[in-house]
Amino acid sequence: MHGPVKGLFYAITYPIVAVVGIPANLVAIAILFRGRCGLSRCINYYLMAIAMTDFLVIVNGCTLNQISRIYFSDSVLSTTPICRLTTILVRCSRDGSVWLTAAFTIDRFVFICLQSLKIRYCTEKTALLIIGMICILSCVKNFPLYIIYRPFYILDGVAWFCGIKSIFYTLPIWQAYDWMDHIFTPFLPFVLILLLNVLTVKHIFTARKLRRKLVRAENGSDPEMENRKRSIVLLLAISLSFLLLWATEVGHFLYLRIKGDAYFNNVNFKDLTYVLQETTNLFQLLNSCNNVFIYAVSQNKFREEFKKVLLCPFAVLIECCEK
Repeated sequence: MHGPVKGLFYAITYPIVAVVGIPANLVAIAILFRGRCGLSRCINYYLMAIAMTDFLVIVNGCTLNQISRIYFSDSVLSTTPICRLTTILVRCSRDGSVWLTAAFTIDRFVFICLQSLKIRYCTEKTALLIIGMICILSCVKNFPLYIIYRPFYILDGVAWFCGIKSIFYTLPIWQAYDWMDHIFTPFLPFVLILLLNVLTVKHIFTARKLRRKLVRAENGSDPEMENRKRSIVLLLAISLSFLLLWATEVGHFLYLRIKGDAYFNNVNFKDLTYVLQETTNLFQLLNSCNNVFIYAVSQNKFREEFKKVLLCPFAVLIECCEK
């Protein structure tokens, strides 16, 4: 997300992502804020925080960063100081979204698999503390990158667009930072989410077999497992979506390190590295606009609230017409 992006595919795709992602996340925030989805307040806080950071990713990464450079390349948004700022904001909100997803996965893992710890860990206070820490650390981690961006060119004393300074690829301290940056986002949360989901699924199958035997012995129903289903389905849907859409970022970083290439600053649709880089950016943005649809598919009460929000303008219009 450093240089001007052109091409028919991206010129069409990025506006679609913005048109879908911005209102979708706003609707999710509004619905979750009302707290009528039958979810615990702990889960509600995590999902609301994820929706807020996803909203910021779409606004900064898609609208201010990509779309502005496709359709408004001569605007103030394309000047180097603003470009630097929006790029840093993208990284901060992106890291926040990734680690909030990981935090939500950890919370559900503790709730499902570690019964002795869930009373102390799965609380509103803990959720708010973790959300606050993730947001602060995401900003602290990324703001040093502000100094490594340089202008593409200077015209009439005005610096335009953002490129990466050569020292980023030559100085050991920046190389170490780049490795640390990718280890913390997305390698560590990627592995963490994958591992915890495997352990959670294994625990669920084991517990389910034991409870089935117990229920059969008692000839009764199993309301506890029914109540857990919503949380389990939501967890797996969000986690699998994250793993699929972020797999390209992991592959992209490994590809660059194995091949020994740098990040692309110039547009070249014939180069595989550039295409992979832009595909990675696009998938990251898609990950920030699909959670509301996951909630709607996996949660009945959220789906009901979502329908009410969609029908609300028509209900108001009909009421006005009747009056």
